[in-house]
Amino acid sequence: MPEAWDYTLSVPNDLRAVTICRRTLRLILTMHGLIGLADTAELLAAELVSNAVRHTKGPAALRVRRSPEGVVWIGAWDADPVPPEPPRSLGVVTEFDEAGRGLGLVVACADCWGWQPSSRFGERGKYVWCTLGVA
Repeated sequence: MPEAWDYTLSVPNDLRAVTICRRTLRLILTMHGLIGLADTAELLAAELVSNAVRHTKGPAALRVRRSPEGVVWIGAWDADPVPPEPPRSLGVVTEFDEAGRGLGLVVACADCWGWQPSSRFGERGKYVWCTLGVA
């Protein structure tokens, strides 16, 4: 049975937090022998955290965990309780679009994704998550 673990990194509403989250996630996966997931996981985390800090005014958090079944969960909490925009198909987005690819990339790269209302830091918000299976 795989080792289960759970990390949460609280970040300010600052785009520099995206890089910090990506590097922290890579370190976590490396330390747990899951370096093969790092590139895809970094992309997913960057999209989720970027949405959290770009579209809200409050703090955010990255959560990374591995379930006892071996599934890696990556999620971002933000202080806005409004549901995320539905993901657009990557084929619908053109190279001239400056936004709109984030959740489309998550849908394309993750095994599954979702969101739920959630509170943190005493504030209402939402938690947007995705999963990656470990081969």
